[in-house]
Amino acid sequence: MRAIRNGFGAFASVAVLLTGIAVAAEVRAAPAPAEELPVTAPAAEEPENFGASCRTVVEGSSVTAHCQNPYPRTDRVRLHVECERWWDIDSDSAPVDVGPADYGKVTGRCWKEVRSAWITHQPADQAPAPTPVRGS
Repeated sequence: MRAIRNGFGAFASVAVLLTGIAVAAEVRAAPAPAEELPVTAPAAEEPENFGASCRTVVEGSSVTAHCQNPYPRTDRVRLHVECERWWDIDSDSAPVDVGPADYGKVTGRCWKEVRSAWITHQPADQAPAPTPVRGS
């Protein structure tokens, strides 16, 4: 019985050794990566860091957003409030510009419960979307 265990151990060791040699041969046979990158590849632009960091607080039917802008570009933020009741009117705040290293506060409310609230950001140097004019 002891000879069978020793024989199995030797067989397993040889199998592992042969598998390792086969894997090493495959790795050596793999083609080397290209040394040079193509010159015609366009350089990817890094996205600009932008956007104030905002925290929203819901207290009953009132929502307050506190925004702090750590970036060198002015951020125009708006608070959007969605109310729980179907008859309660959802609201969007007026845009508030939060300058570089500045702080801004935006508030909104519902008559009853608040379902959700979120902030949208827009660079202040971009013109806001035009509002349609009636009768023109």
